[in-house]
Amino acid sequence: MDTKLSILGAGPGGYVAALKAASYGIKVTLIEKENLGGTCLNHGCIPSKIMKNSADLFTKTKNIAQFGVNITGDIDFDINTLMQRKEKVIQTQRKGIESLLKKNGVHLVRGKGYIKDRGLITVELNDGGIEEVIFNKLILATGTKPLDMPAFPFDHQRILSSDDLLRIDSIPESITIVGGGVIGCEFAFILASLGSHVTIVEALSRLLPIPSVDESCSKVLQREMKKRKIKIITAKVVERVEQDKEKLSLIIGNSPFLDSDNMKAKDIPLQIVECEKMAVCVGRTPLASEIGIENIGLKTDDRGWINVNERLETEIDGVYAIGDIIGPSKVMLAHVASHEGMIAIDNIIGKASTMKYDAIPGAIFTSPEIANVGLSEAQAIEKGIDVKSFSVNFRTLGKAQAIGEIAGEAKIVVENKTETILGVHIIGPHATDLIAEGTLAVKKRLTVSDLVRTVHAHPTLAEIMFEVALKASGTPLHG
Repeated sequence: MDTKLSILGAGPGGYVAALKAASYGIKVTLIEKENLGGTCLNHGCIPSKIMKNSADLFTKTKNIAQFGVNITGDIDFDINTLMQRKEKVIQTQRKGIESLLKKNGVHLVRGKGYIKDRGLITVELNDGGIEEVIFNKLILATGTKPLDMPAFPFDHQRILSSDDLLRIDSIPESITIVGGGVIGCEFAFILASLGSHVTIVEALSRLLPIPSVDESCSKVLQREMKKRKIKIITAKVVERVEQDKEKLSLIIGNSPFLDSDNMKAKDIPLQIVECEKMAVCVGRTPLASEIGIENIGLKTDDRGWINVNERLETEIDGVYAIGDIIGPSKVMLAHVASHEGMIAIDNIIGKASTMKYDAIPGAIFTSPEIANVGLSEAQAIEKGIDVKSFSVNFRTLGKAQAIGEIAGEAKIVVENKTETILGVHIIGPHATDLIAEGTLAVKKRLTVSDLVRTVHAHPTLAEIMFEVALKASGTPLHG
């Protein structure tokens, strides 16, 4: 039987799956109701990095005299020019994806897909009309949207979602970001660099309260935020918001998420934070409820996520799910979605492939950047593994001193008996690029000695891995 594959969602999971399937000669129909590239390209990774790049350049320019470069006159920031550049880059990327799909013979249908029955999808076309798509294999890759909080719903003017932050037409004089996770922390640095007075409110006891992010990275990040005059309120929640014509007043109360070790934080009385705008960055919710999965007998869990096995198969034969729609029990990252898409196609064509999540690099584009792979020290201890950890500061590197970016450290988590590298955690300049070596080390179960025997070019930031490996081997040089 010829394979007729339909894919709902053209994000980094869906379009990569479509391209790989087409390379095997599969007849592929890719259905997308909005823009190609999904959340990553249109509402996440790419536009936020464009904004971060401009914010970093603005900050560096204001401090450029220390590098011997003199600029006369005022230095201003033009948010409209930034937004125009953002749209231009995104459009270029969208066109690139569309060109690849066309070149590889993927049938692209622009509209809202709805699973009518087993083997049949109806699409309400964006330009009017209905198209029916017949399939015998299906990949669900519809992703997520920002989680709306009933206590303070988005009005998109003063109470903003993370999507709204990517479309601002002016820099707010002050803003409070609810949620100290990845999105909240990234935008805190961007907006502070552009001149906003930023406050972060996080319900847990530290910033980036993610198991895979080592607590040492959170501590360094908090220190760097204070240098940027970003106000941090942890172990608290926004209980309610009061509005008048001039400002928002956020009533900050005790967090219901504290454990017994953090009970002392509850002694602090209610606070009031006044600001011009508020951004809610507390997570995302799946887009699985309006695509007709019930018509093929597919159910979600109680939070709306779709369950899959290690082959990315759902409980329904021939139906797969990839990307953010399979939820936080996996890893919700764009590069993971792409890899899941390729694994799903392997299984569709008969190659027995499984998705592994033990060596997935994470990249957080704060200032400085944060990257991680493998186990944190706390995770390793929780698993009962006898580990030791070692860290080296970036300030020990000649390259870091030369470029004036000395904040941060690299940390490795090592199994005590075998010296196998179980985790790598970096906060510092270009951490998201440097993590590739750590990912290879964790993936291939390399030892500290393997890194020590690897020659690293000088002067480079990559030497941080060499220095931390030397320290772990008991023969530190500069670190």
